[in-house]
Amino acid sequence: MRVVLGLATLGALVVGPASAHAGDNDLVLARLSRPVDVAGQTRSVGQSLEFRALMSELGVVMAPRLLTPADTLGFGGFQLSTDVAFTTINADERYWRARLGADDPAGGSANGDGMMSTVGVFARKGWWFPLPSFEAGAGVVHLRESGLWAAQGYAKLALHEGYHGLPIPSVAVRGAASRLFGESDLGLSIASLDVTASKHLGVGGTWSIDPFAGWNLLWVMPTSEVLDPTPGVDPLDPMNADDRDRNFVFRDQDPITRHRLFVGAKLQYDVIEITLEGQLALAGGSVDDRAGTSDACTFDADSDRCDADDLAGSQQTLTISVGVDF
Repeated sequence: MRVVLGLATLGALVVGPASAHAGDNDLVLARLSRPVDVAGQTRSVGQSLEFRALMSELGVVMAPRLLTPADTLGFGGFQLSTDVAFTTINADERYWRARLGADDPAGGSANGDGMMSTVGVFARKGWWFPLPSFEAGAGVVHLRESGLWAAQGYAKLALHEGYHGLPIPSVAVRGAASRLFGESDLGLSIASLDVTASKHLGVGGTWSIDPFAGWNLLWVMPTSEVLDPTPGVDPLDPMNADDRDRNFVFRDQDPITRHRLFVGAKLQYDVIEITLEGQLALAGGSVDDRAGTSDACTFDADSDRCDADDLAGSQQTLTISVGVDF
């Protein structure tokens, strides 16, 4: 019991309360727009190409956690854990000027820290229902230096597990979901499907190690609220009557797909477990196809009216988890 209470306290200290002030990793999506002249009046056009790339990389940062071998916990098993992850971003790309901590958002450059860190707390449980070899879990992830959080959940089915004395791996499939909250201008949902293979090995009769590896497919689905590119201008002032027409919204896009390869190992002694995992998210390549258009957008195009390729680069994630298994 003292171990459980200590772990819960550690998780609370690591995650901590949400900051009341804005952090460098909070987003200002209105920065991803450019002014255009329409019949002598200035309008703002959201750059869907940049929005898609930004959401693609943020989706990898806040994607559902993996962090488990193919073997389930067993129908009587339970795990409580806390983890910290470090994910690279392509901070020099223009779309990251939407981050509050960008060096020169007005000038169109981004720069800043090329790494984002998240912390999470999770509970996992093995079940016999609806099928044997079934496991489910839920938790919450916080993006540090921001007010962004994600609620996450998953369900895993082991297609083959046990038989540890034979030279064959365990195999499982898992579906998961993540929903972002804490950002009033953005809705972000992420669905995940992965296949994992692992092998349980005993070490000296006291330790056990479960190396695992797998492939994961992400569907990132962003939605935008109405955005104000000039928040410091009062639209009720008669002198600023045209300002209210500058508000804009990013059109809903086709789901963004990203592929992740992952490898890791779970080390356990008695009820204490430590898991280390590395991931490689391949560069984005999905396209938001606008009907009636033929050419892909450029950063200087009116990208709300044309196709938007996902120009996000590859990303790496390193995660360490500490927990208790019962």
